[in-house]
Amino acid sequence: MTIPMTKVARQAKITDLLQRQPVRSQPELAKLLAESGVEVTQATLSRDLDELGALKLRAEDGSLVYALPGEGGGRIPLARVGIGGESPAARLHRIAEELLVSADASANLVIARTPPGAAQFLASAIDHAGWESILGTVAGDDTILVISRDPQGGPMVADALLKAADRRAAQELGGRERNPAPPDEATTI
Repeated sequence: MTIPMTKVARQAKITDLLQRQPVRSQPELAKLLAESGVEVTQATLSRDLDELGALKLRAEDGSLVYALPGEGGGRIPLARVGIGGESPAARLHRIAEELLVSADASANLVIARTPPGAAQFLASAIDHAGWESILGTVAGDDTILVISRDPQGGPMVADALLKAADRRAAQELGGRERNPAPPDEATTI
């Protein structure tokens, strides 16, 4: 039986498979997905791997296997121009535009909301954007905790995330109106 899946759910399944076992090729990954009831075309699979930031790394046995950014407790450094010519800032903009539902702050903490199953994808994009003001993220299913280095930097980070997602409408935060500044290649909020 084939299960119709949203893009987010399909990418979550791909992430799960890549984290559970070594996968050496797209045909192998497509077969594993099919065994799980997920049919996918080669073009869609290729696009999903690109959007997830999947890289081929050499495994201990010498073979090349797919790996996702952030696996193994360390961060795989991404070049300033990443996979497919997309910079980490452009990737964050694209993903935030699609997945960020809201962002609100208190002191140095930001709570970002996404659709169910999408928090880890957005958190990874935030982590890899290289914003110096962000200490790190913790992602659940539909909620991300973003921690600012500045003890009072949460509102600035929330504003920048909203701007990255083109959420230009002013929002109330603690009685003040926010006008987020857009992150770009040079932004180090």
